[in-house]
This record gives sequence, C-alpha cells and structure tokens, in this order.
Amino acid sequence: MKKNIGTTDKIIRIILAAVFAVLYFTNTVTGTLGIVLLALGATFLLTSVISFCPLYLPLKINTCKKGE
Repeated sequence: MKKNIGTTDKIIRIILAAVFAVLYFTNTVTGTLGIVLLALGATFLLTSVISFCPLYLPLKINTCKKGE
C-alpha cells in the first residue's frame, strides 16, 4: 500500500476521532448515531496510523507530500 495521507490529514483525522470518542463516552451522542460516530472515529484513527485511505484510491486523492 502506497501512502496517500499527509501529515495535516493525519492530524485532522486523529482530532476528529478523539472528538467522536469524547462525544460517545460522555453520552452526549447516544444510540445508533453514537455507534456510527465511534466506528467512524476508529476508522479515522486506523487510516491515520497506516497512512493509507482506501477511499482515496478511486477518487485519486493524495494528501501526502513528496518525501513524507
């Protein structure tokens, strides 16, 4: 897998994952929406760690700068 997520993209994804987790675990967002946000946050965190987003491939998006 070739990296396609840059540093700024990683930071945004990690922040969003943290916000979604806080919203869920403080019971601000509950039910189905809470579970969906938690799953989305986990996906954001995983894609940040591996620096690869499969959704970017068909859309031909690459936020990774040369040398990252």
